[in-house]
Amino acid sequence: MDRDRYVDFLRAWAIVLVVLGHWLITGLVRGPDGGITAPELLATLPWTQWLTLGFQIMPLFFLAGGHAAGGSWSRAREAGGTAAGWVGQRAVRLLLPTALYSGLVLLAVAACSAAGVDPGTLALVGWAMAMQFWFLPVYLILSALTPPLHAAHRRWGLRVPVAMGAAALVTDLLVVAAHTPYVGLLDYVLVWAVPYQLGFCWRDGLLTAGRRWLPAGMALVGGLAFWALVGPGPFPVSLILVTGQTPSNTNPPSAAMLAWAVAQAGLCLLVAPTARRLLARERVWRAVRPLGGASMTLYLWHMLPVLIVAAALYLPGLAPEPAFGSAAWWWLRVPWLLVLGVVLAGAVAGLRPLEGRLAALYERTRPQAGPGPRHPLLLWIGLAASVGALTRFATQGFAYGGRFPVLPAVGLAVGAALVLGAQRIGVRHADEPREALEEAA
Repeated sequence: MDRDRYVDFLRAWAIVLVVLGHWLITGLVRGPDGGITAPELLATLPWTQWLTLGFQIMPLFFLAGGHAAGGSWSRAREAGGTAAGWVGQRAVRLLLPTALYSGLVLLAVAACSAAGVDPGTLALVGWAMAMQFWFLPVYLILSALTPPLHAAHRRWGLRVPVAMGAAALVTDLLVVAAHTPYVGLLDYVLVWAVPYQLGFCWRDGLLTAGRRWLPAGMALVGGLAFWALVGPGPFPVSLILVTGQTPSNTNPPSAAMLAWAVAQAGLCLLVAPTARRLLARERVWRAVRPLGGASMTLYLWHMLPVLIVAAALYLPGLAPEPAFGSAAWWWLRVPWLLVLGVVLAGAVAGLRPLEGRLAALYERTRPQAGPGPRHPLLLWIGLAASVGALTRFATQGFAYGGRFPVLPAVGLAVGAALVLGAQRIGVRHADEPREALEEAA
């Protein structure tokens, strides 16, 4: 089955905009004592919060992810695969590069801590290197829930994302009106599950075939709901977390974020025919395809260039430093982005041998149709440990309080090892009948 180039493009485009958005709002300031600080642009210049409407495009990643996962799980089911085997395969695909990245960052944190690096600086750097991790535990949970979610989709279709959206609204009402913050944790799954579930519907034609009005309706209603919620409503315009801003649209995901996700999904479906015609041109696709293949690397490693540029240009005082947020500062965003892009390209090239080994390891853990992991309990324990560790990193960084995070580090190492081990056991188990036939032959 041919891959949908538009779906691959959406995932790559979402990652690229997230990277550019993080770089754009990251500003470094060298103090009189030579120390480097990073003022929060969205809090210092509140008008910049409007920029997040263009850069908060992760709903499209979940939409494209649901489209791809729905197709992948359908093919696995038809081939006789099991839910545990499929979930394990998807988890390994995400955890291998994440564990590599986290392991190298944690080694650096341990070395810096042993060398006596200032705890405040170490905590800031550790937070910067983990600021993108919020996405990982959510996506792991949705991947693990894909078999039952897809079963619900096959039975009830569009009623599933509608029900999820309604539940998310009720949850958000409890958070905002009744001040029950812990209930809001449900919205991390409910809100992001809506575009993910819409991806199933998109793949099966429920949003397009015979319903050309539906994408336009989603874009219009979602957009109007967003403006109502951030205008007369209680929510801020920023779609990225701003320190001290309550309520937030991301912590937990709010009704405004849900409305924006629906609007983005509708707009994405409206432009799909034109985008597919463009992507059918080989010249265009050759330019887009490498980004898709490197999207996970770009997402994980994109804050490393900021640290490299800080050490190479800002610490020695070589970088020009106009007043933060001034017109000259904004003009310097152009070379800033270009320099960071060049450094990231070099980092991606340097990581290619390691990623090649990860790809080979991933291929060895891909079971063919068969019974799946022999010990699925190991898989679920490993997933739970991994989600817990990644959540801790996402909320506290890699060096909270300037200290090495022992428990999360152990949790991620054990969790990734259990998931990988369960998959490899499953692969050997699935290969046993084939190997027996080969011996008999």
